[in-house]
Amino acid sequence: MSEQKWVQFESYLKEAIQKYHIPGCAVAVSQHGKVLFQKGFGFCDQMTKAPVTENSIFGIASVTKSFTALAIIMLEDKGLLSVNDPVIKYLPNFKLIGVEDMSSIKINHLLTHTTGLAPMFRREELNKLKDHLTYLAEKDYEMLGKPGEYFSYCNDTFLLLGAIIEKVAGKLYRRHITEKILNPLKMYRSTFSIDELAKYDDVTIPYEHNKQTNQLEEKLWPKLGNYEVGGGVRSTVIDLLKYGEFYVTNENNAISRETLKRMWENPFEVANGTFYGYAFKVTPNYNSVTLVEHGGGQPGVSSNFGFIPEEGIVVSVLCNVSNVPADEIWLAAVNTALGLPMDMLRKVEPTYNHSEAQLEKLVGTYDCSEGGKATIVVENNQPFLEVNGESFSLRGSSENAFVIEKSEKPITFFLKGDEKAWAVLVGSRMLTRKQSWVPST
Repeated sequence: MSEQKWVQFESYLKEAIQKYHIPGCAVAVSQHGKVLFQKGFGFCDQMTKAPVTENSIFGIASVTKSFTALAIIMLEDKGLLSVNDPVIKYLPNFKLIGVEDMSSIKINHLLTHTTGLAPMFRREELNKLKDHLTYLAEKDYEMLGKPGEYFSYCNDTFLLLGAIIEKVAGKLYRRHITEKILNPLKMYRSTFSIDELAKYDDVTIPYEHNKQTNQLEEKLWPKLGNYEVGGGVRSTVIDLLKYGEFYVTNENNAISRETLKRMWENPFEVANGTFYGYAFKVTPNYNSVTLVEHGGGQPGVSSNFGFIPEEGIVVSVLCNVSNVPADEIWLAAVNTALGLPMDMLRKVEPTYNHSEAQLEKLVGTYDCSEGGKATIVVENNQPFLEVNGESFSLRGSSENAFVIEKSEKPITFFLKGDEKAWAVLVGSRMLTRKQSWVPST
């Protein structure tokens, strides 16, 4: 790989840091175990100006989900469970209001976010996984459909995987992940413990960018409670390379290669050409290779990690600020490693021109109990997405879908008959139109 390519990537990244108000960012890339690029940019701490290095510790947020999924299929590989088992086989107290046959919800539905639940109100004060079973049993929810029918992020069902791990392994979730994944891979600068962070050097401060004041505001590490199952690991880009090598190497004594590949092979089709496996987003046929990745976001965290199994390439990107496109930085690094144009996108959707009547079915405000909200408006026949105080220009890609013009990221609507859309998938979350939403029967 030409050194000049990585110089160009650095220039791109420095521009992104300025554009998105990123205080600090670290990127690392390897191929077949050889590090191609590793570097920190900006600062861990705006006050002290301590620089980010490749060993700086960041939150990785939902990249944690793949650790949980890996732990589950490692247990399956040992014959201790099956992803096709009903959840109630291990968690007999698992109940959802409105679901008559709880045995219809399988472990694989938790792994793929296809249980049929919309995102729920977060209860981060709950610190024991058994308490979450009580919460789920008492909470009234939006059921989007039957298990396996729709994809939508739902952290509250995903974290049940942690409870299954505790039941089968006989130990705390975080202890099991540390003993079976972090320590064997020598990920010694990775931890679930906020207290432990205080004992390390070179730890980033989490920030949020205040758009009104144009200032970076320091944030505390979120305690998460039970949600650590889907977002609790803090790590470094170098440790994540070690983790990625676990997936792309052909020699692995901890799990059979055939079982491991199930995490990204034959994934669930989320929307047209968009796929999700076991805690991994999958883009097949990307210039004849497969992109396997997952992003994450929390207060003070934007992350993206993944690999290309055919090429043995692993890429990790960590930033210490919320709501920045770490996935775009990740793809630029992937393209650089593959020798592709740095601005090449995962896919480019076709153009579809909606009629006024078609647009009328899609416009409106959609939200979920977790707090996500998106509004679709049309001004002078041009559709826009309004989310998080920002407005994004949209382009039609099919009768029931748009893409965000700048990024080509899809927005997919769900309709029944000739009625207005009852839901929209924005990113990984299904948001529903309250006035027309009816529970699936």
